[in-house]
Amino acid sequence: MAQEKIDLSSHIPYYLQLMDLLKEKINVIWKPDEQIPCELELCEAYGISRTVVRQALNELERDGFIYRRKGKGTFVAQPKINESLVQRLTGFYQDMVEHGHKTTTQVLRNIVVPASEKAASYLEISSGTQVIELRRLRFVDQAPIQIVTSYLPYDLCSQVAEMDLTNRSLYELLERDLGLLIARGKRFIEAVAANDEEAKLLCVERGAPLVMLDSISYLEDGRPIEYYHALHRGDRSRFEVELVRVRERGENKRASEINCSDLPQSNILAK
Repeated sequence: MAQEKIDLSSHIPYYLQLMDLLKEKINVIWKPDEQIPCELELCEAYGISRTVVRQALNELERDGFIYRRKGKGTFVAQPKINESLVQRLTGFYQDMVEHGHKTTTQVLRNIVVPASEKAASYLEISSGTQVIELRRLRFVDQAPIQIVTSYLPYDLCSQVAEMDLTNRSLYELLERDLGLLIARGKRFIEAVAANDEEAKLLCVERGAPLVMLDSISYLEDGRPIEYYHALHRGDRSRFEVELVRVRERGENKRASEINCSDLPQSNILAK
């Protein structure tokens, strides 16, 4: 491997310098799942101690750049799929396309069912009311990334049950074909473990970490149009959150003067 140098006279800690050098190789030279040099080789190549190398590798593993296999070595991790929790009101499909990813969908189920108590409460309808249950497996660059199950009020969008959503955005269909404009959403996020079915669909081991999103999307008039339950592979997903500071009274712009258009909107309201 090339003999890049660690600047021993720099005030920057050695492990941070090594992290930058290794990140450059990960981004430019090494490929996903390729094994990288062992700790001893890195020590010899950069003239630093094993303690420094271990600290750098630990940080890179924590940040998702590498992964380790006991008894086999250290490997370059698959790149994370970035999704924004707060920015613009777009769906998963459009978000991935704008990031240069190829997205495909496998429709697992598209049927009319009585609403469960949970779905009914989110959609603000009576339990047992007819809803469309749409379950899809989403692929990004041919890798299964997300399982998402959507529930939509049948009386508002019965046509969805007859439409092919194999490679089409649900939000595009609702807005362009049905004239249902989605204005805002509310979501809940937590970590869960994959069960047998989820592990099989997402090509991970049972018990692997998943990121769960429960979300409700609303029309402009305030009516809930969709409740969805999404499971994302924890090893391939990273969520960005954009924060906006609302100024206190007396500052350059008071909170009461802030227009809604000044605030960022959500970017992962659906699919």
